[in-house]
Formats: sequence, C-alpha cells, structure tokens
Amino acid sequence: MAAPLRFNAMHFMPYSYLPENHKEFKSTWVSFPNKYFDPDKGHELYNRYIGELVLADELGYDAVVVNEHHNTVYSLMATPNIIASAIVAQTKNVRICVWGTPPNFMMPNRLAEEYATLDVMSKGRLEVAFPLGTGMEYWSNPVNPATAREKFRESLKIILQAWTEDGPTTHYGNHYTYRFLNPWPRPYQRPHPPCYIVGTGSPETIEIAAELGFGYSSVFVTQARAKELNEQLRERAAHFGHTMRPEQLPLLTFVYVAETQEQAEKEYIPHLQRFFEDYARTVPQYLAPPGYLSVDQLKVRAATADKMHGGFDFKAISSSFFISVGTPDKVANDIGEWTVRMKTNHINSVMHVADMPHWKTVKNLTLFAEEVMPRLRERAGSPQRMAAE
Repeated sequence: MAAPLRFNAMHFMPYSYLPENHKEFKSTWVSFPNKYFDPDKGHELYNRYIGELVLADELGYDAVVVNEHHNTVYSLMATPNIIASAIVAQTKNVRICVWGTPPNFMMPNRLAEEYATLDVMSKGRLEVAFPLGTGMEYWSNPVNPATAREKFRESLKIILQAWTEDGPTTHYGNHYTYRFLNPWPRPYQRPHPPCYIVGTGSPETIEIAAELGFGYSSVFVTQARAKELNEQLRERAAHFGHTMRPEQLPLLTFVYVAETQEQAEKEYIPHLQRFFEDYARTVPQYLAPPGYLSVDQLKVRAATADKMHGGFDFKAISSSFFISVGTPDKVANDIGEWTVRMKTNHINSVMHVADMPHWKTVKNLTLFAEEVMPRLRERAGSPQRMAAE
C-alpha cells in the first residue's frame, strides 16, 4: 500500500492593509516604510490568522506551516517560533511546521534551544525547515551574503550536534565557537524533529539536504524545475547512503476551492494577482545582494523574476507553478496528478493569499478538508484523520 497522503495548511500571514499609495513604492520589501503598520490592525490580523490555523487542526489537516520573512507586508512572521508557540497551545493533533528561520541569521545554539522547546511543548509535533533566506532578508539583517552558505552549513552542524550529542560538547569553527554546547531542553523527538531544506534549487542547498538526509521543498520554481530538483535530490541522497521517502518532498501548492469553476476564479484570482503584483513586489537589487548567488544561479533567477516579483498573468503563472483553482473534483484531480508526477505524498497548500478576507479563507480550508482531502485519500487508500467533533 502506498504511503498515506499528508495535507498541510500553510499561511503567510500578510499585512493586508496596504496604503492607497503603495504603488508609488517599487518594493514592498526591505525599504517599504513601517509607518504604514497599524498595531491595532496587526493585533486583529495575528488573532485572525492564528485562529485560521487552529481551524485547520479542527478540520483534520495533518500539519500547519508558518515561515519567516523580514521588513515586508508579505508576512508578519519575523519571529515564527512565537507564532508557533501560540499555535501549539491551541491545537491538539496537527504537526507544527516552522519552515523556517535561516540558521545563519541567529546564534545556532539559541535556535536549537527554541526548536527543542517547541518540540517538548507540543509533545513531539514539531517539524523544521532551514532556508538560506531570500535575498531581501540580507538587506534586512546584518549578515554577509558572500559567506552565507558557509555559515549556513556550520550552523546546521552545530544544531544537529546540540540535538544529538550528550552535552557539554565543544565546537570550534570559522564562524562560531562553543566551549560548552549543552542546551536545555533537548528535543522530544529522537534523535531530532524531522528536518527539511527550503530553497529555489541552488546546487549548494540540494547537496546539503542530500548529505544530511534532510527533506527538500522547492519553492516558486516551475513545475518542470521542481521535478528536476526532486530527481536530483534522490540521486545525490543515494550517493550519501540516504533514500528519500515521498513524505520528505513537500509539494508547495496554491489552492482555492468553490462550488463552481466560475465562482472559484471570481473569488480567488484577484487576491492571487495582488499577491504577485503587490505583496511579492520587489526589485532586482533586493533579490540578489552581492555575493548571494553564483553567476549561473543569478542568470537563472533573472530569467523568471518577472513571473514572481511584480508581474501577473494567471494563465502563465498557473501553468508554471502548482496552482489549482476550481471545484473539488478539479482541485483533487490536479493534486492527484502532481503527487504522482513528483513522487510525493506530502501536499503543502497555501490556503490564504494577500488580502483574502476571513470568510474566503474559512471556506477554502473547509471545502478542501471536506471535499478534496477525502477524494484524494480514497483514491490513494489512505486513512482520513477525523475532524474534531
């Protein structure tokens, strides 16, 4: 029997109250003035968004996903571990996925301790992903992009050592020195929570995931490129003695479900357009700070930048990325085909974008849980996690 299907509900938690003059700014990242943040509206949004992820637990999703970005309306989760702790306290069954904090942005022992704390608080429901961070994050944090990958690798070594070896231990590296690496607490899951790398397909991060036996989630790359990356990871992981399991390859999807195709497109596409044109809007300078990318990777990113950061063509975007908008049958058919093609059973669906109102998010979460998930699980012979009574 095939491995059970797994369904995540992911949320970017954007600041949805853009000022009327936001088009005057070339980027809504890095330098977009924070005078436009209203704390009262922020309070409302945090409570609303956390409630939507708590609803995902009640509806029977397998996991909820939060992530980290800085200096942007795109996401209000500059500190996703705080968000995760609020979700831990209000949920019972879902796995809590923090995908995630760039480990080279903070002291790695501190990050190991925070994740271990979340894992113990949730009684082993934590999963973590380690991104290098977008180019924009390096303008927002005092981290040298030229040495980011080297520091990233060393940070992962320290975190895994902190989780798996009895302390105190020592570490003497190029970027960090620990005479007493001895974190309290240690993770609930042994040897540690499930780990992934999140990225856009640079060979360096694929190699790290393969070497460590981590899962890998490619984000905002074309469908064809995502398939190539999964195959590349399987090949390189085998070289290091690891076998990639289907659940280690989360598939990032954008979905919206409604009663008819026409209704789904009418309700969703305007928000998706705002997501790409406004919330993801930035400039090449911020996308690729000096030293962040190799020359080859810089050419690759430049070729697709208009599809992701400020441009919008629904037909082109929906055929390039894993986007499904329509009836339960259509969305189930799309996802079913993608899981077969990508050789994964792990569906990570963004359930809210841009300024989508609460009622649409609830509708999307509910119809997906009640109409799409059962269809897919029935086809795959997977058990259905029951929604809360």
